[in-house]
Amino acid sequence: MAKKVWNGKNLLGLEELSAGEIIHILDTAESFREISTRSIKKVPVLRGKTVVNLFFEPSTRTRTSFEIAEKRMSADIVNVAALGSSLTKGETLIDTVKNLAAYKIDILVIRHSVSGAPHMLAKRLDASIVNAGDGLHEHPTQGLLDIFTMRQKKGKIEGLKVAIVGDVLHSRVARSNIWGLSKLGAEIILVGPPTLVPREFEDMGVKIVHNFDDVIGEVDVINMLRIQLERQNKNLFPSLREYSNLFGLDDRRIKKIRPDAIVMHPGPINRGIEMSASVADGPFSVILDQVTNGLAVRMAVFFLVNGGSKIRSML
Repeated sequence: MAKKVWNGKNLLGLEELSAGEIIHILDTAESFREISTRSIKKVPVLRGKTVVNLFFEPSTRTRTSFEIAEKRMSADIVNVAALGSSLTKGETLIDTVKNLAAYKIDILVIRHSVSGAPHMLAKRLDASIVNAGDGLHEHPTQGLLDIFTMRQKKGKIEGLKVAIVGDVLHSRVARSNIWGLSKLGAEIILVGPPTLVPREFEDMGVKIVHNFDDVIGEVDVINMLRIQLERQNKNLFPSLREYSNLFGLDDRRIKKIRPDAIVMHPGPINRGIEMSASVADGPFSVILDQVTNGLAVRMAVFFLVNGGSKIRSML
């Protein structure tokens, strides 16, 4: 396996990271996971540092996870929502961010509807940029926490068979999972209707299957994706009922999975569509573990983009 290294001041996507860099983030997150079990959940890693959270799209889990991670690392935090900012007055994204940077901030966490927005800002700012999701491109911290959870539950990534099921076309989570998992040696199977899992994804080195039941019993991990109705401008399947019948993980279909398989979902879940409530809350589900692990992963990312190296002395 590649040497564990980290050389960057930004986290923009998993496509540009090496296997060694991904492993280094995961290993660093292991050290931060213990903090959440303490009675006092605070460390001075980012004391004196200013982190700005700039979210142009709705978010509950990701934004909350970033904010809690920042507070547990003792950072000074500024939250900026697009709705209440000067962007509503016609200011450009670059001008908004340059004005924020003029306060000499240290880290900018950004979620934007345009693919590549964090990359554009990274070329123009001295502050570190952490991508919290850009358009249909990537959601790197979600990809990392998914991979972290798989490694935690299965003991490895190399050789795992991972099914990513559902609306792959509109999923930046799926793209980050594909880049990260493939670099670490997993076998990836995309499952869904042809309209949501087009053949061009084969160029990323994955297998595509349009019948969920053909593969459900052979995979180690089932990562269910949310149907992103807000990103669709046309009907890509006949009805939600038909979609759920063909690609949902319900009480009938869950009986076909391996006894040691795990079920994941990046959230929020459309219960009764992607999966039934009994599956989401059942023994195969590691969804809440994903949420918990997201804190450790995001703390690790902040530590690394801030130039951290000797972690033990700071915890």
